[in-house]
Amino acid sequence: MGGKNDFQRIVEREQGLKKGLSTGQISMIAIGGAIGTGLFLGSGFAIGLAGPSVLISYGIGALIALLLMGCLAEMTVAHPTSGSFGAFAEHYINPWAGYVVRYSYWACIVAAVGVEVSAVAVYMGYWFPNVPGWLWILIFSAVLIYVNATSVNLFGSVEYWFSMIKIVAIVIFILLGAYVVFGPTGGNHIGFQNLTNDGGFLPNGISGMWVAVVIALFSYLSIEMIAVTAGEAKDPQVAVPKALKATVFRLIIFYIFTLILMIAIVPWKKAGIDESPFVKVFEFMHVPGGAGVMNFVVLVAALSAMNSQLYITTRMMFSLSRAGYAPAKFGHLSKKGIPAYALALSTVGIAVAAIINAITPDKAYLVMMGISMFGAMFTWFMIFVTHLFFRKKWRGGKLVVRMWGFPYLTILGAGLMLSIIVTTWFVDAFKMTLYIGIPWLVVISLAYMVHKKKAGHSLSNVEREDNKVI
Repeated sequence: MGGKNDFQRIVEREQGLKKGLSTGQISMIAIGGAIGTGLFLGSGFAIGLAGPSVLISYGIGALIALLLMGCLAEMTVAHPTSGSFGAFAEHYINPWAGYVVRYSYWACIVAAVGVEVSAVAVYMGYWFPNVPGWLWILIFSAVLIYVNATSVNLFGSVEYWFSMIKIVAIVIFILLGAYVVFGPTGGNHIGFQNLTNDGGFLPNGISGMWVAVVIALFSYLSIEMIAVTAGEAKDPQVAVPKALKATVFRLIIFYIFTLILMIAIVPWKKAGIDESPFVKVFEFMHVPGGAGVMNFVVLVAALSAMNSQLYITTRMMFSLSRAGYAPAKFGHLSKKGIPAYALALSTVGIAVAAIINAITPDKAYLVMMGISMFGAMFTWFMIFVTHLFFRKKWRGGKLVVRMWGFPYLTILGAGLMLSIIVTTWFVDAFKMTLYIGIPWLVVISLAYMVHKKKAGHSLSNVEREDNKVI
């Protein structure tokens, strides 16, 4: 067990997707997912929790992301398939693990789509305060569903340019912020003294810094999307490790530099989630029209992340269907090679976000983030665990990409993730994470047992349906 040939049946059942994504597009898909509300909106919440020590919080998040990148690159290059870490867990741990990981990840990203679209409503409120947020949710959702339903090439192109706008904007922000901090415009209220003013570097203590790691981690979540794109990459053995490495280092640079400049320009106590910290910085600097331009950029960021997440949830449901763990029609492909039924199902997060936004617009963002957080953190934890099983059972010859410091760094990553998951129980703002997460694991495990009893893991029906075109 564990050899390359043994895994081939999983690869074969997920055939049919168009291999149209380039290395550049794959990198941008991951950046599109990761540079969204976590940086542009959630960072304000993290700064409020940790103060200037949020820099350590995001540093810890970056360390975990680097460790995950090493484990994921090794397994993905060995087995490039859309089922990715869910398929790895199924094969190297057991079918239950593959079932739970894929469904948990699918559910969390569906909810994350709701997080991003809730943020869209916040951003549009900057220009149109009297227009209800749910209306913007419906309008922008319709556009992105169309993009995802048309072709993977259109999706890749749209995501590339969405992400490019974000990257250019962040670079401009860093350059402009550096000029404000170091240039002649700086004053007594601007500068690195803000890192120690108002209670010092750790105003809320070590506990405040550690709690902010939860938000920091949420900001890095989505780099694992690269592994899912392997099933539609033109050259996954080259594209995936290159894209993973480039994405993680870009994210670290963007997050750390922008956070330093934010705190140096705007005192940390002024942070919040009523609007993006980026917008607050431009307002604080009195740049003519700058706040409006930045609000447009963070709007694009949310749309970009939402676009990526719709893509990923669709592929994960497609993988579940092809594995026999979901109705066969979700594994059907349109004539353009798109899992259309899986896409339709994956838009449920948009509906939930629209309802929550209509009922309690002030809390929609935090509620949707709490719902989505458990599945994402559980998935990262299971990727580290799967890597331990993968190495133990691998019989496919020399690995092209190898995780450094194995097994110690893999165990460190798993330990850090488990600690962060446990931490959410002790923080009121994140209690919903485990309130939802623990019952979810119980329910999904029971669902697996029922499925196992009924289907007996027979994939014969799935195999007959695999090539059906809708």
